[in-house]
Amino acid sequence: MAETAKLTLSSTATLNDGRKIPLIGLGVYQAPKGDTTQNAVTWALEAGYRHIDTAALYKNEADVGIAVNKSGIPREEIWITTKIWDSDQGYEKTLQAAERSLEKLQSEYIDLLILHSPLRGSQLRKESYDALQQLVRLGKVKSIGVSNYSVKHLKELLEQKPEIKPTVNQVEIHPWLTRNDITTFCLQNDIVVEAYSPLTKGKKLKDPTLVQIAERYNKSSAQILIRWGLQHGFVTLPKSINKDRIIQNTDVYDFEIREEDMKILDDLDEYLTTGWDPTTCE
Repeated sequence: MAETAKLTLSSTATLNDGRKIPLIGLGVYQAPKGDTTQNAVTWALEAGYRHIDTAALYKNEADVGIAVNKSGIPREEIWITTKIWDSDQGYEKTLQAAERSLEKLQSEYIDLLILHSPLRGSQLRKESYDALQQLVRLGKVKSIGVSNYSVKHLKELLEQKPEIKPTVNQVEIHPWLTRNDITTFCLQNDIVVEAYSPLTKGKKLKDPTLVQIAERYNKSSAQILIRWGLQHGFVTLPKSINKDRIIQNTDVYDFEIREEDMKILDDLDEYLTTGWDPTTCE
C-alpha cells in the first residue's frame, strides 16, 4: 500500500526498472480526435497532471502530442503511455506500430509502451513482448508492460525469463472489480498495477454505499473511487474530457479514507466489468 498520508498530485510509484511513474494520470479512452482531446490534455497539464494515458486504438495520439508540445512543459516532465493494439502484435508489426506512435506523439521516446491485451495468443504475445524489449534497447521506449493480463498470462511471460521484466499490468479495477488474484501476483512480482476505468464508466457513481461514504468525507463519489485506488497503491487513470471534472479529480489529497471504509469498499466486489475483459482469454 502507498504511504497514504503523504500522497500528493506529484506522488509516484517506483517501477522495477527504477523509473518513477506519476500515481494519477489522465485517461483519454474514447476522447474524440481534435480539439476535444487536445483541450482535455491541456486542462490536465494546467491542473498539475504529469501523466497521460493514450493508445493507438484511441486514435488520438497525435492530439496528445500536440497538447504536450504546446504546453511549454519540458517533455521529460510529462509521462506518456501508449499501447500496441491487437492487430499490430507480432515482432515486426510491433516495431512498426511503435514508430507510428512516436511519429504521432511527436516525441523521440515513449515513457511506457504496453501490449493492449493478451487476445492474440501465446506466440504473438511472446513476439510482441520481444519487440518491446528491443525498443527499450534502441532507446525509443523507456519502460514496457502489459494490459489486461491475468495471472496465467503474467506467469507465461515471466516463465520466458525476459531480459526486461514488465513494469506494469494495466487492468480495469474499482471496488466492484478488485481483481485480488491479479493485484496480489503483481505485488509479489514487483509489477505495478494500473487501474483503468476507476470510475466504473459512471455505472456505480450513485451506488448507495459509495454515496454514503462520499457524504462522510464531503467528497464526490468519483473522488472517493480515485482515492480508494491511490490508497491501494494503484496508478489510477480517471478519464474525463470535462474541464471541471478533470480538476475535481485531483482534489483527493486533503483526506484519507479510514480503514473501516476502505474495507466496506473492498467488500463491494462483484466482478463487474464495464467493458471487455480480455483477462479471461487463453
